[in-house]
Amino acid sequence: MARWTEKLGYALGDAAAGGITWKVMSIAFPLFFTNVFGLTVADTATLMLVARLFDVVTDPMMGALADRTRSRWGTYRPWMIIGAVPLGVVFALLLYTPDLGAVGKRIWAYTLYLLMMVVYTAVNVPYGSMLGVMTDDDNEKNEFSAFRMVGAYAMGFVTLLAFPYMQQLTGGTVQHQYAVLGVVFGGLATAGTLACGLLTRERLKPRRAEHFSMKPFADLFRNRPWVILTLIGVGMNFFNGFRYAVAGYLFEYCLHGDVTVSGLIINYTVFMTFGELTCMVFGGVSPAFTRWVGSKRKAFRLALMGCAVCSVAFFLIPMDARYIGLMVAVVVMTSVGVGLFSPLLWSMYADVADYATEKNGASSTGLIFSSGTMAQKFGTALSGSLVALLLGIAGFASGSDPVTGETVVTITNEEGVRRMIWSLFSLFPAAIALLMLWLVQLYPIKK
Repeated sequence: MARWTEKLGYALGDAAAGGITWKVMSIAFPLFFTNVFGLTVADTATLMLVARLFDVVTDPMMGALADRTRSRWGTYRPWMIIGAVPLGVVFALLLYTPDLGAVGKRIWAYTLYLLMMVVYTAVNVPYGSMLGVMTDDDNEKNEFSAFRMVGAYAMGFVTLLAFPYMQQLTGGTVQHQYAVLGVVFGGLATAGTLACGLLTRERLKPRRAEHFSMKPFADLFRNRPWVILTLIGVGMNFFNGFRYAVAGYLFEYCLHGDVTVSGLIINYTVFMTFGELTCMVFGGVSPAFTRWVGSKRKAFRLALMGCAVCSVAFFLIPMDARYIGLMVAVVVMTSVGVGLFSPLLWSMYADVADYATEKNGASSTGLIFSSGTMAQKFGTALSGSLVALLLGIAGFASGSDPVTGETVVTITNEEGVRRMIWSLFSLFPAAIALLMLWLVQLYPIKK
């Protein structure tokens, strides 16, 4: 039986990766690259797409490498301990805007973004894989998974809520503000990752293959539960990715800036904070909800139905800052479903890993969990790339002035851009939720 300190340590791992680095990358990066850093819409879309193709190779390789690691700290924990500092440093550098001109900034952004993906993979794939070796009790796996989600959403809540106030406190140019926040949050990400590596334990020994071969990779595509669950994972991160990536544009161009209600500054990060808090609460409720409905698959389906209905409801809200209260309420209701199904995905990956071990005779836990991380990055960043691409098609353009180096934004079709932004936050996620609902129905493991 794992102690509460170990569960807290496991929660700190995703508080660092999911609650800080990935949350900022998902929500702030599209707007940061086009409106602060000075990349064109095409460069931003291409950057995120190239990074995803890169991850298709690095994530499975990292999973296979982690499965074969042997150390006094275990199989997966050493990657957390060693990777903690690089994670924070590269994240901080990525939020720095160098004075290098258009070409130099493009090289900086591409190099640092790809390096960030490598470091994130080296930490997060082993982190997810640890769930398969910390316990063999299914209920305890659900608890660890719930702690993970609560940690991610709790830190996401703190990060997004603090963001505009820390910008005000920092002062100076917007570029300076992002650079300082990169250092602060990068330091917190390092501390959380290191604490996770030191506080957790690996109780189970993976059944390793005698020699390295390509068979585990081939076995994945014969593993029907894995194929379906990975598609669900991609869909889940498309659902979140569209909403996170377009939130900044929604406030900038649909609501015409920050909204102040009773002294509270509601900008795009604070707006999404209401959802983070809800996800944190219902992520903790998820194990009990799953036991109540009888299976993970049923719980997943009910949560997705709620997400689809609420997403359509948001589209029907008038595009006016006076309705900010109603918008927040619908975001909260949507996040109830997200909070309920998010922990289930990782617990279901542990089930798929057990299924693969029984079927193939050797552990491929790291490889299987790497696909979950790949789905996370693929869905989130590709959705961010599509947001930039679709906004460009609708009439949004950005870039750097060749003389001054300042960021320049031009909109040729204001109404088309506003309608695209509103749809990307509502109708696109609704369609993804319905697709996921169909995939969950096909998932064959009925735990």
